[in-house]
Amino acid sequence: MKRFILAILGLGLLGAGGCGLDNYAEPESKLTGQITYNGDPLGVRGTGEAVQLQLYQDGYELRAPIPVYVKQDGSFEALLFDGEYKLVTRDNNGPWVNDRDTTLVTVKGRTEVTLEVTPYFTLSDVTLALEGETVDASFAINQIVEDANIEYAMLLVNKTAFVDDITYNGRVDLGEATAGTVTEMSLDLAAANIQPGQPVFARVGVRPVGADQAIYSQVVRLR
Repeated sequence: MKRFILAILGLGLLGAGGCGLDNYAEPESKLTGQITYNGDPLGVRGTGEAVQLQLYQDGYELRAPIPVYVKQDGSFEALLFDGEYKLVTRDNNGPWVNDRDTTLVTVKGRTEVTLEVTPYFTLSDVTLALEGETVDASFAINQIVEDANIEYAMLLVNKTAFVDDITYNGRVDLGEATAGTVTEMSLDLAAANIQPGQPVFARVGVRPVGADQAIYSQVVRLR
């Protein structure tokens, strides 16, 4: 009987110890930010955790970066403990120059930060319109990095607000797009399996040669 009672007490102590291990404080401060060029937001692929930033904190034995996933409008957020952090782009990831400049961030409560990068190209004067069951796009491609080249431009549509080169219902590529000129593209919704009356979201993008990601316009709902 004594052995049985001791066993029960032992399990009780283990249980209490286990509960204590789960009582660590959760991070409560929120870091929010935007990736920009000259103050303008940059659009990227937002699905599949394709574009990431990295946070480092000095003074800790473990130096593994904290991944921060970028949304398709170029915004990002992370729950953190208060402290000093270093924010960088992930190595060779994104449609921008891979200089990985460090941005120092002091996180305390709700903290906002802007991360400036140098994209190979930007998009401007973007017009997306729905004419009947055809999506028409017109946009200018601006050369930012002098020796950068365009692999292709693309027009993408989807039934949901998530639109990129992986997540789409319809896609048209243009392999002869040229920076400094107006690019025009069209896409038939019937070929994209989008029926009349269904929602239509669209955006355009440009993939630089040698980059792992494209630069995008912001998503527009057309219907």
